[in-house]
Amino acid sequence: MASLQQLTLTHSSSSSIATHLSPKIYSYPHLRRRSLLPSASAARDSPPPLHEGTIGRRELIGLHAAAAISLSTLGSKALAGEDVLSEWERVYLPIDPGVVLLDIAFVPDDPSHGFLLGTRQTLLETKDGGSTWAPRTIPSAEDEDFNYRFNSISFKGKEGWIIGKPAILLYTADAGDNWKRIPLSSQLPGDMVLSFIFFFLFSIEIRCRKWVTDQGAIYVTSNAGYNWKAAIQETVSATLNRTVSSGISGASYYTGTFSNVNRSPEGNYVAVSSRGNFYLTWEPGQAYWQPHNRAVARRIQNMGWRADGGLWLLVRGGGLYLSKGTGISEEFEEIPVQSRGFGILDVGYRSQAEAWAAGGSGILLKTTNSGKTWARDKAADNIAANLYAVKFVNDRQGFVLGNDGVLLKYLG
Repeated sequence: MASLQQLTLTHSSSSSIATHLSPKIYSYPHLRRRSLLPSASAARDSPPPLHEGTIGRRELIGLHAAAAISLSTLGSKALAGEDVLSEWERVYLPIDPGVVLLDIAFVPDDPSHGFLLGTRQTLLETKDGGSTWAPRTIPSAEDEDFNYRFNSISFKGKEGWIIGKPAILLYTADAGDNWKRIPLSSQLPGDMVLSFIFFFLFSIEIRCRKWVTDQGAIYVTSNAGYNWKAAIQETVSATLNRTVSSGISGASYYTGTFSNVNRSPEGNYVAVSSRGNFYLTWEPGQAYWQPHNRAVARRIQNMGWRADGGLWLLVRGGGLYLSKGTGISEEFEEIPVQSRGFGILDVGYRSQAEAWAAGGSGILLKTTNSGKTWARDKAADNIAANLYAVKFVNDRQGFVLGNDGVLLKYLG
């Protein structure tokens, strides 16, 4: 049985401080419950230049025709907008095209102060609740030749952590005003994945930080990252070698990595194998991951936890399933959704009754009855991007993240 040994990590004496990339703030005003349709460009076009202060008959006719076309276009779009009013607005970001947004988090004591992460070493900061964002940079990450992919961010009080790939760990003790890099041991198995979180281990007095690698290793620290201790006794590969004969379908094809990991507020985990042919769960105190057969024919795309403690499951091709009852289960029921054939990639719960699902080609779905029925938010159909993640900070503050720098803010 492969053992995961305790690892000791020491802070570098030359810690790096995050600084503002530019004092310029990018601001894009929006209207509440506005349509996500683009405005007509004709309304912004300047009229043709006048020649010597006079307007000829032909020019006058042309101006009248242009004005009529402009009014007609705006009128039709306004009428169309009545049917596509959304509970979301798009926030335009000061980033390069092609960036995929991956995670967002806010300081618990200051919900107006948050950070947004993505590919190409993207790190943005907001101090107005997410309406405007400014770039940030971390010199220690800029000094190397790597183009880091910042995967996940989490806060507990004023302490915050960022992880990325290639393996990088950043820490702040002052709500993100300053960030320093914590060196990582080369003995760590696997890359750190999206499920880097905080939870209370055993009792509220022992406050531990935890992260998970894509090979299933789980580590905790209770002293700001100076020391990390393994929370499980063996790797996922070792677990599957022991249990493959017990009937876990597809375990013999396991490549040794997770494709998705999600955590419940209670500290329980659910992870999807890289091929999507089975899933695994882990609860605090367990010595190893528990593998489970998938209860559906198609391969799993993603899994996560509902607000009531049950599981949701997405399959490749757009299917949505909910587990029967709460807690860990292998029994799921398919829920009809209008995905238009595009895959659904994530689900986020605003409350126990209300949740949103997002996916390919701007798919955005809403339920108000705990997932029994879903309705499509048609306004997002006009966004030419895949929506990867739905994140609710609280019941009034939510965001949808996508590729090409697409960020939607919940209007509430």
